[in-house]
Amino acid sequence: MILLRHDCLVFKTSDGESFPCSTKEVTVEILGDAIGLLDEEIIKQASEGVLHYFKAELGKTTVTIAEFSTALEQALKALGLHVQNGAETPSLSPAPRVVRSDLINVAMDAGQGLELFFFPQLRTVLEDVLKQSPDIACFRGLRGCVKQLLHAKRWSPGCQQLNDQIVDFLRSCFDIQKSASSCALLVC
Repeated sequence: MILLRHDCLVFKTSDGESFPCSTKEVTVEILGDAIGLLDEEIIKQASEGVLHYFKAELGKTTVTIAEFSTALEQALKALGLHVQNGAETPSLSPAPRVVRSDLINVAMDAGQGLELFFFPQLRTVLEDVLKQSPDIACFRGLRGCVKQLLHAKRWSPGCQQLNDQIVDFLRSCFDIQKSASSCALLVC
């Protein structure tokens, strides 16, 4: 048996044919021309989330294109995008308002004080982002931020622990501070 690449699934067509393909390529085909209207990072995250859902949560490596398409639509809706699969091409509502923040800059501003400076600074940045009423609050550079704070050259268990701590901190602050709006948090 040939092993699939980590980013691939076996897709079944309506004709009964099966073919291995990366989820990124299938996502591009499903969204068609609408992909140019969307943020590339959000599409990547949604596609990777659907891949994880099928492989890790459902334990499936073979799915129909319709199953993948439906799961992708649900993932994009969760991120504030309203993509509806029609016969061949999806229709798209206006793009969501995304406010981005760079975690590496927050780490550099905090200097050496992890608990003393970084986390309060991160809370302030999140408050500033949420004041702008975004549909998606996007925090980029998590991996680089962790390595900057720990002065690490390679990823270690300590890096993973701080990574998880930052994500948990952002989630708890986000849950407390977000208004009744349907804002989503994206940390990558």
